[in-house]
Amino acid sequence: MGSHMIDLYYWPTPNGWKITILFEELGLEYKIVPVNILNGDQFEPDFLKIAPNNKMPAIIDSNGPNGESISIFESGAILLHYAEQEDKFIPSDKRGRMEVLQWLFFQMAHVGPMLGQNHHFRVYAPEKIQYAIDRYTKEASRIYGVIDKCLSKQEFIAGDYSIADMAIYPWIRGYERQGQDLETFPNLKRWYLEIEKRPGVQRGLDVLKDLRKNPGDFTEDQRSIMFGDKQFERGINR
Repeated sequence: MGSHMIDLYYWPTPNGWKITILFEELGLEYKIVPVNILNGDQFEPDFLKIAPNNKMPAIIDSNGPNGESISIFESGAILLHYAEQEDKFIPSDKRGRMEVLQWLFFQMAHVGPMLGQNHHFRVYAPEKIQYAIDRYTKEASRIYGVIDKCLSKQEFIAGDYSIADMAIYPWIRGYERQGQDLETFPNLKRWYLEIEKRPGVQRGLDVLKDLRKNPGDFTEDQRSIMFGDKQFERGINR
């Protein structure tokens, strides 16, 4: 275990899980600072100092580069920082490193944003807009197909188990809400079940799991903070 403590600003969502999974897999010591995104904690001035885009996860590590404290926002940047620092879950050779990085960027640019929009229009949106539901459900299927094809050639996303797997797996956990059937994607299904069995993954998913809410249980106020006027008001006037 490390000799210093990392503060992880976190809530149990796919992007939060990426980091708890990584820290559990690495055996790093960390302290959870809950950011209750349903109550608007993400707009608190102290949080915005380290996460200017008002999104968790974010970290403060008192023992950053050159022994100085560092804060990092964006889950992909956090994954990359600790994989490189610990020299684990990313290859040291340039070709292997690039293999992991391209899939990590694929997750950040496509898997998260597109599946997030899919969740929104299928599950959270107050009115059902069929065009949007069809658009993002089809895009989710396309993305699942890209991942399935990749996994037809190798056991994990970028060869060996890496931060690319840790980035993508949490977003696939909502496949039913995304209108996807894993039977359609046999290589992805094999990989998904394999990742799910890892003890570090299970420990990462357990962090604050009792605080996770189903969309149907949101109050109107929480819905407004997450998706409506309150989010935009607070995002602009800060």
